[in-house]
Amino acid sequence: MTPNPENPGGRRVLPLLPLRDIIVFPHMMVPLFVGREKSIAALDHAMRHGKELVLAAQEVAKFDSPRPEDIYHFGTIGTIVQMLRLPDGTVKVLVEGQSRARIHEFLPSTDYFLVQCEDVPVRAVPSIEVEALTRSLRATFEQYVKLNRRLPQDLVMSVEAIDDPSKLADTIAVNLNLKLHEKQEILETVDTVPRMERVFSHMRGEIEVLQVERKIKNRVRKQVERSQKEYYLNEQMRAIQKELGGADDYKNDLKDLEDRIANKKLSEEASEKVKSEMKKLRMMSPMSAEATVVRNYIETILSLPWFEVADENADIDRAEEILNEDHYGLEKVKERIVEYLAVNHLVGKIKGPILCLVGPPGGGKTSLGKSIGRATGRPMVRISLGGVRDEAEVRGHRRTYIGSMPGKIIQGMKKAGVINPVFLLDEVDKMSQDYRGDPAAALLEVLDPEQNHAFNDHYMDVDYDLSHVMFVTTANNLAGIPAPLQDRMEIIQLPGYTQNEKFHIARRFLLRKQIENHGLADKKVVIADSAIERIINEYTREAGVRNLEREISGICRKSARFITKTGNAGKSVRVTAASLPKYLGVPRFRRDQLEDRDLIGLATGLAWTAAGGELLPVEVAIVPGKGKIVITGKLGDVMQESVQAAYSYVRSRAAQLGLKLPDPDKTDLHVHVPEGAIPKDGPSAGITVATSIASALLGVPVRRDLAMTGEITLRGRVLPIGGLKEKVIAAHRGGVKVVLVPSENEKDLKDIPAEIRKDIELRIVENMDDVLRSALVGGEALLGVQTAPGVEIPQHATFADQTGDLI
Repeated sequence: MTPNPENPGGRRVLPLLPLRDIIVFPHMMVPLFVGREKSIAALDHAMRHGKELVLAAQEVAKFDSPRPEDIYHFGTIGTIVQMLRLPDGTVKVLVEGQSRARIHEFLPSTDYFLVQCEDVPVRAVPSIEVEALTRSLRATFEQYVKLNRRLPQDLVMSVEAIDDPSKLADTIAVNLNLKLHEKQEILETVDTVPRMERVFSHMRGEIEVLQVERKIKNRVRKQVERSQKEYYLNEQMRAIQKELGGADDYKNDLKDLEDRIANKKLSEEASEKVKSEMKKLRMMSPMSAEATVVRNYIETILSLPWFEVADENADIDRAEEILNEDHYGLEKVKERIVEYLAVNHLVGKIKGPILCLVGPPGGGKTSLGKSIGRATGRPMVRISLGGVRDEAEVRGHRRTYIGSMPGKIIQGMKKAGVINPVFLLDEVDKMSQDYRGDPAAALLEVLDPEQNHAFNDHYMDVDYDLSHVMFVTTANNLAGIPAPLQDRMEIIQLPGYTQNEKFHIARRFLLRKQIENHGLADKKVVIADSAIERIINEYTREAGVRNLEREISGICRKSARFITKTGNAGKSVRVTAASLPKYLGVPRFRRDQLEDRDLIGLATGLAWTAAGGELLPVEVAIVPGKGKIVITGKLGDVMQESVQAAYSYVRSRAAQLGLKLPDPDKTDLHVHVPEGAIPKDGPSAGITVATSIASALLGVPVRRDLAMTGEITLRGRVLPIGGLKEKVIAAHRGGVKVVLVPSENEKDLKDIPAEIRKDIELRIVENMDDVLRSALVGGEALLGVQTAPGVEIPQHATFADQTGDLI
């Protein structure tokens, strides 16, 4: 010790030895290896002056040249017990902690750290609390030593012999697996009671961790012992069975698989693959997980049809009879199925067709697929693709994944049991995609006649022939099917049913089905034809028949309730058109959606939706304003451009129509399409908008019983549109008497049912003059005699004169 008369009050100056990753407590004997020059110099100074020095830890151990601020200012005064210089220049020193010390100041020194410090006395007052903590520490430490195999058991006896509570806490803290800053906190806790409590808390935490570790080790050991025991017993069982001369069950199973492989007719590639997998299975332990995977794979290959063929119905008349039994109408689809059977009967084998039935909900697409299977005599497999967004659902999972399995196509073939089933892929337009791939793209290989003879499922990893399968897909909207997938399929549109078709479907199919479903087969429940017609006209408004079936079901439920409540099984129920509201409530729709009278600026257009055709009224009003065109009704970009084109056309024909254009600085033109919450878009409303604008500017009303559809050009030509059949059916449903059709759509008129053509007059129009002549009240007098078909009215000079500012 170096005396320092300038620092009274117990302070003294000592060399400091910075420590890495270790805290030296009082009463602790620690061997240290010292290699830094400043640290060796500090040891030399201490050896020359009383062998005392301060031991303090670095806050960050990686610093080779720590600064004073990198060293904790609370440490331990230690005494050098022994010091030995090693040949490599390092020094091995044995130090013993004496007391806690607080560092007040680092003194100037270049060779080593020299600090001014003072001893920190430990305050320990004997009390009942101290005695209780002492006993708890001893008992808990004994439990800790039992759990921690790294500590010697003799340590418990050493701790039991310590009577000083402060020394007891320090001794236990030394043997705990704590982080550096946690041990530093214990060192800096001077008062004995808080220090004992802190040591006790850390020791309890360490015990909990050790207990969890022991549980995990015991669990693992038991599992290993169980596996070893099972393996040992299995080997014993095999040895016993071998001595008895019998084969075990596993070998019997392998023998059965080998027999099935020998008797199953497979493709050359599949046969080689199965034999290769069988060879691996024989060499595997039956308890291994991989053996189960290989066995399931072999079972899948063997359960698939490879050359099994179902006998087809060769009787064309019987097939037609079955299709007519199950469905009313749908002549195109029935004709296509009969054609396929006829060609197949003559040729013997044709590549399976891929039909895509597109139409509104409730149009009979799914049930038609089932009828195709019955008519052809093939087994039918149905798979719903709605919501499928994983490519593996179609192609299967690779066998590297846990729980891998074949895709829906292979599973369906396994279910069918033959290579030529009818495969119904329902809701093909409802598929989506995400990070797991695009299932629609995966279907390309399935539905391409040039590729599906060698379809490769990821799970099977062998080519499988799908060319014999007759695929039938269904969709509500063709726009939801990617163009490459559409190219692989034969599209058949189902536009929806007419009123007459709905009546016959309800009478022949729906009514009988619902009466049987509600247990009314033996009861007298009669629904008059007039009641069915009223349900169709006033309680449903759809292209299909799903809601019609629901309404009939509602009548059957109320009839069943009435018969059950009266208790008279022989009671008959007759539903007429007049009594229908008693069963179904107030009518939901008017039979005639049209206005009661002809109105100015209101024309009726026709729109196509995924659920069928709809009437689309267009309103135009001339209002005071600043020359703007106001467009409302949630119209899309295409429809808004149609409004602009229609207005420009009407302005260009102002002189011929005899109308006076309003002052553009004082009036606005407001175009509105009702039901503004429903988005609307498409070009086919062009002539409807132009007619409404012309009617509003002329002050001439538009015929209320007339509807129109067609796209307009700036020179008044009427361009063709799509979905004509659906639109005409919607017009007939709404009570329209005359429909204006673009001349280029004349070829599509043959698709419109005869009963609708009988009720509606279909007029061919080539330009807007033809449209206005038919649509406006008194239009013939306004525009003069109708021109001959194919003769175009010269408008170029007038257009340039009237709209030169627009070009």
